[in-house]
Amino acid sequence: METLLTKNKNTKNLTANQHKPKPRTITAILNSKFVAFVWFVVILLFFPKLQSFAQTDHLAAFSDPTRIWGNGIESVIEGAYRQFFITRIIGDRVMNIRMPFAMNNERDFMVKENWEIFMDGKGSPDKIWEAIEEILDSKEFDEYINALSSGREKVIIFEMNERKWSLQTDLFVIARIKSGAFKGLPHRPYVLTSGNGALESDVYNYLLCVGYIGLDCSGFVWHILDYIGNKGGINLGRVLSPTLGVPRGSEPARFVGTAFFGSRSPQLIQVNDEIRNLRPADVLLFRDIDGTIVHSAIIQSIDFTKGVIRYLQCTNVAPVFERGAHESFIHFDPLNTAVSLKDPSLHWTQRRAPPFVGEDIPFTGDGEIFRYKLNGGKVVRLKALEPVIERLNR
Repeated sequence: METLLTKNKNTKNLTANQHKPKPRTITAILNSKFVAFVWFVVILLFFPKLQSFAQTDHLAAFSDPTRIWGNGIESVIEGAYRQFFITRIIGDRVMNIRMPFAMNNERDFMVKENWEIFMDGKGSPDKIWEAIEEILDSKEFDEYINALSSGREKVIIFEMNERKWSLQTDLFVIARIKSGAFKGLPHRPYVLTSGNGALESDVYNYLLCVGYIGLDCSGFVWHILDYIGNKGGINLGRVLSPTLGVPRGSEPARFVGTAFFGSRSPQLIQVNDEIRNLRPADVLLFRDIDGTIVHSAIIQSIDFTKGVIRYLQCTNVAPVFERGAHESFIHFDPLNTAVSLKDPSLHWTQRRAPPFVGEDIPFTGDGEIFRYKLNGGKVVRLKALEPVIERLNR
């Protein structure tokens, strides 16, 4: 009996010893940890890149205008429009920066000299963005952004004639701005900031007031028209240079303005502004209170089923986060397209607002200004682009 118990006991001990893990050497432990570390590094280095590739492909697909607008002229205009936006990280925030509006000397009438706007507000988008990137990467711009992140409410005063800015923390000044009592001059606007970091509008203010950079309305329209021409295989600048009187070696864009679009040039087709007559790439012209044409925009699409016209423009007279390049809409009755753009039954969604709080502007919306006076706004079409648009729509 004792022998049997002893045998069983020894058997159990043997079995237990068989399942007992063998002690690992220091070398084995280090090797296993090294392998795990290597895999960790590989995943750390390459997984974000794979994820980035996937995101890039997704964004590329998303940014393709043909996904929404097909392959016709609407898609081409949309492709041109997307050139007026970039995405940047500024002050730890991801921002969509829109092309600023370039001033047309409307703020320098109280100073002695005209301000030199970058490329006269007629530069190509790529050249303007290159210059803007230099501004956004500058030490001076960093100082401006840091001042907006102090956590304290303040007023930024832009000395536009000197291309400088300063801070004001006086509570009385802050209270006046909040109450709508504007303190400042056209060349010296005041901007109230929360101190909680920069917004897109703050970046816009700096580019406008210190950078002197952007596109004016006709420069914006011209570059979309020129983009259409390039897609259709024609050099629009070369075609129109004789009409515009462009000297040899000069940029045609510098000679295109609202005066040209508002003229009776044989290169322009005067379009009856009934909705049924309108097409994408038609140019909308708006008059000032004295009747002169002062602003231009371009039609991107007309949805005759839903009753929506989408037009694009670059202006400083818009709600604060829309200043610069932006889209606008007109709503109409799809069952009644034999109606003029001046008809009060149409709903123009675009509101007009002063560039800076407290300033005054005429008109409250695009519809009001287009309907102003008996003749109101008008629509023109560039004759040279008619065959191009026809080909693009095939």
